[in-house]
Amino acid sequence: MAIIRYTEKELDLLARLMRAEAVGEGNLGMLMVGNVVVNRAISNCLTFKNINSIYGIIYQSPGGFAGIKSELFFSSATTNEKKLAKRVLNGEYYYPATNCLWFYSPSGNNNCVSTWYNQRLSGRYKNHCFYKPDPGVCPELH
Repeated sequence: MAIIRYTEKELDLLARLMRAEAVGEGNLGMLMVGNVVVNRAISNCLTFKNINSIYGIIYQSPGGFAGIKSELFFSSATTNEKKLAKRVLNGEYYYPATNCLWFYSPSGNNNCVSTWYNQRLSGRYKNHCFYKPDPGVCPELH
C-alpha cells in the first residue's frame, strides 16, 4: 500500500526524475532519489509546507530538482523505472536517504559538505550526498 497518494502520471514523473538524477548510480541510487521525493511529499515542514503531491514536489519553484531540465527526464519511463518508483511510494527506504529532504552531487571528487540547507549530512552514496533535518524539525520523518 502506498504511503502517499499518486496518479499514474505522477508515478511516471517520479520514475523519470529518479532516472534523470541518478541513472549512473544504478537502481539503488535511483531508489534513494525517490526516497527524498517521497520524504518531501510526506513532510510538512521547512520549505515543503503544504506541498504533498509528487507533481508539486517535482515542480516546486524555487527548490525543485535539476533533473527536470535533463534530456533523460523527457523520455517515457521504462517498466523497471516505474517498478523502482512504486517501491519507494510503497515505503521502501534506503540509507543514507532514509530521513533526507536534500541531496546534491559535489563536482569532481570533492567531499560532501557537512551541512546543506542548514541540515546535516546523513551520508554519501556514490556521487550523491544526502542531508536530513534534525530530529523534531520534521516530525513526519522521524
